[in-house]
Amino acid sequence: MTSKIEKTSNASPAFTASDVTPVPIASVVSKAPELLSPATVPFQDMAGQLLFLGTGTSVGVPVVGCRCQTCTSDDPRNNRTRTSVILGLPEGTLLIDTTPDLRTQLLRERIGSVDAVLYTHDHVDHVYGLDDIRPLCYHVRRPMRVFCEERVEKRICRAFDYAFETTPVLGGGLPKIAFERITDQAFDLLGTRVIPLRLGHGVFDVLGFRFGSLAYCTDTNRIPAETWPLLEGLDTLILDCLRPSPHPTHFSVPEAIAVALQVNARRTFLTHLSHEIDHATISAALPAGVELAYDGLSVSLGRG
Repeated sequence: MTSKIEKTSNASPAFTASDVTPVPIASVVSKAPELLSPATVPFQDMAGQLLFLGTGTSVGVPVVGCRCQTCTSDDPRNNRTRTSVILGLPEGTLLIDTTPDLRTQLLRERIGSVDAVLYTHDHVDHVYGLDDIRPLCYHVRRPMRVFCEERVEKRICRAFDYAFETTPVLGGGLPKIAFERITDQAFDLLGTRVIPLRLGHGVFDVLGFRFGSLAYCTDTNRIPAETWPLLEGLDTLILDCLRPSPHPTHFSVPEAIAVALQVNARRTFLTHLSHEIDHATISAALPAGVELAYDGLSVSLGRG
């Protein structure tokens, strides 16, 4: 036999914001004057630098639910957010990809402004932090310039459809975006010539980019014949490297080393690293001139 429970409510009558007597803002601010004081720690100066915001694979490191040696390591270089870099170019700061960790990355590295975003491809771990650009747009009072291929633009418009509605719903902030379509042809951006590098990522075509004597090639396991000449004369190569064993969409450690030796840049940094790569262990086995990147590492944009 079940008993019937009668629902009663002692809730107060509903009220709206108009029913509330506002507190004078001066009385609130006067109690916390330190909130108006300038920060004692300045934003990071990115001029002439490339900074690794994240160097991890799509699930990051540590991996949720994993207790392996790397995931439980106390080496901070084994703590990897999703892969992204930011560059200090002559006419502003360029962000490559917007990871789901973007807010954390920008705060951690004290990045106060971004002037444009450039996308390698449309996978979730490289796109789905786009909403975090909202405060950056608020500060400069203009849309963010977003450079990407058509497929990436379509993905963004589907994933963030609320930002592109003809009649936006009031009550929430929206990322303001100004798309600028790119192809595999070179273009100028923030005072720098950018050379797109066509790469294979399993069955997907993605882009890497060359800035002077530095090339950024994440999320790849195949370099097409037409791209190899564009990698000649590099000082710095940043290259995908997921794990020690082969993978259908990413370079393995041996494959990445082989590419690095063929390109013959002065320095090669490996990124998009999984938890199968312990920083100290794998670093000890790499040839001279090849290094593992880590979150927070900064390198000079350097020569040319």
